[in-house]
Amino acid sequence: MDMELQFSDEQITPWGGLGLMGQMLDRLQLPQMLRQAGLPAPGSGRGYAPEQLVMQFLLSIWCGGNRFAHAEVTRFDPVLGELFGIRKMANFKAVMRLLDKFDQPRNDQVFGFIYRWLFGQLQLDHLTLDLDSTVIARYGQPEGAAKGYNPRKPGRLSHHPLMAFVADTRMMANCWLRPGNSASANNVQAFLSDTLAHLGDKTVGLVRADSGFCEQAFLAELERQKLSYIVALKLNQPLQRALVSVGGWWQLDEGIQLCRFEYQSAAWDKPRWVIGIRQHVRLKADAKGKQLSLFADDQVHKHWRYAALVTDLSLPAQEIWRSYRGRADCENRIKELKYDFGADSFCMQNFWATEAALQWVMLAFNLMSLFRQALLQSTITRAGKPRPIQHTLSTLRQQLFAKAGRIVQEKNKRVLNLAMTMRPRQWFEGLWNRARTFEMPIDFSLHFSSA
Repeated sequence: MDMELQFSDEQITPWGGLGLMGQMLDRLQLPQMLRQAGLPAPGSGRGYAPEQLVMQFLLSIWCGGNRFAHAEVTRFDPVLGELFGIRKMANFKAVMRLLDKFDQPRNDQVFGFIYRWLFGQLQLDHLTLDLDSTVIARYGQPEGAAKGYNPRKPGRLSHHPLMAFVADTRMMANCWLRPGNSASANNVQAFLSDTLAHLGDKTVGLVRADSGFCEQAFLAELERQKLSYIVALKLNQPLQRALVSVGGWWQLDEGIQLCRFEYQSAAWDKPRWVIGIRQHVRLKADAKGKQLSLFADDQVHKHWRYAALVTDLSLPAQEIWRSYRGRADCENRIKELKYDFGADSFCMQNFWATEAALQWVMLAFNLMSLFRQALLQSTITRAGKPRPIQHTLSTLRQQLFAKAGRIVQEKNKRVLNLAMTMRPRQWFEGLWNRARTFEMPIDFSLHFSSA
């Protein structure tokens, strides 16, 4: 094909669709909040405002950056800068210098303020809180990186962050960076108290966690704070014997049986209610759970996969099990944080700077989750109830944000002019108007159910 090349001086952005996010953040008054959060001040009068550097970092994440150097993509995009009120973009090294000013007290102050602000924008109560941890492999010798449990890259130095998810909003409520050799439940009581402080006046109706958190001190803390809980149990030998000897198994569905019994681990100070679940491998091809190692050769028990949950709830066993199964969604959130938001990529030499970078990734995730649910409001009906469609950031990036656009002057106002076919224009204009006019606080009970 015979074609010639020409150039244009007209300023055009490939990310015009992010103007929707800019409208929502203006409505939320995010820049004003960042100015009140106690961010580290620049070292000189010529330095960039810290709230601008934070906004640049968020933009680079939303545009697909998973390295600090990728911030240069947004740096040379004056249209995108104008959409977000940035007159002159900074070099990515300015963002790194800002992160290096964070230490533990600053992290607690700034991000505690931000979490409380964010959840103060939501009208929702009796939250379901899911606790989990993940492994982030590290290269080089960053502070806090240590050898620990690392199933993907055994022996590799890593960090082991602790995370809290609000299932009702699919948002993060807290994140602590920890050395790679930390156990899942290490310092979890202090983490829980910090998380509850982040939620402000919101009431937690249920706490769910996997077997790594099932320790006496944690269960006692939940009971002391009168927080209902469902926590998975490790199938140690005493529990395996209890599951085999207990009676009262009843069939919930083909190949699935449940039981409820009182059990006291040697490490517990009192008996607690346990829900036993077993699934038959021949009747259920995707049977979940683990084989009982003590009875691996038993002709009956070797065909079952077992799991157990400890709880203080008096609900029927099937309701407790179904409620706990909803906790699996936080695994999807962790994958999205890593694959779409670069949560495992932004690493500094300084430990607290790395935690600060991780916390800004969490803010980028939370704001995008707010955008998806409060503005897009895409739903699908399941079991007679509307449930939100949680588009991933990579999907939104390709289908919504990657719209070529330019800013033009019409009479006395600036206008964002997007290159779009006729069919989606009305839909996009509706989103634009909603982003500028949605009411605060946002009533999440209208959009989401964690059941």
